[in-house]
Amino acid sequence: MAAEFIGKGDPTGWFEVLYKEGEAGKSVVPWADHGTNTSLIEFWKANPQITAGKKALVIGCGLGDDAEQLAAWGFETAAFDISETAIRTARKRFPKSEVNYRVADLFEPPAEWKRAFDFVFEANTVQALPVKIRTQAIRGIAGFVGPGGKLLAIVRGREADEPEGELPWPLTRTELEEFVRAGLAEQSFEEYFDREEPPARRYRVLYARP
Repeated sequence: MAAEFIGKGDPTGWFEVLYKEGEAGKSVVPWADHGTNTSLIEFWKANPQITAGKKALVIGCGLGDDAEQLAAWGFETAAFDISETAIRTARKRFPKSEVNYRVADLFEPPAEWKRAFDFVFEANTVQALPVKIRTQAIRGIAGFVGPGGKLLAIVRGREADEPEGELPWPLTRTELEEFVRAGLAEQSFEEYFDREEPPARRYRVLYARP
């Protein structure tokens, strides 16, 4: 499905189709685990952040679990996805939520979000995009981080000499350096293998805007 839309010049159009098929029981959305990202939980246990009076944003929030967790930790949380079905489902799953769920495009985000957040969380989005638009995506994500704010990015990783493989396409450390070129400073970098079968290499990186 992704290849079909990429071939048509619409590299993000397949997300809505996939969520619609998932809602209808025709497909499985592979990253929709109906639970908070375990790598986010592990990070938070080791590195709890100040949340009082702070704003957080979740990139490509899907069905809302990560956004709800950030809100539970005390952030004033916004979350967006390009898929209308994903946002509608998130609102249905959490009808009393205080999260501001919005349908939005990473490549044309609301102007008021520029450098507006104290904590930005990205997982699964960049690795689902073809290489030729990743720089633009990374710069867009970095642009949400406000002065003194932080960005936590969790991605599949690969060495530069390893094949790109299939979707989700792992990122190299060189690609991740685009966050630094976009004005952020790397505060910590972790490489580990998750509990999937077979285990997947992950990079968990914390950035901050000086």
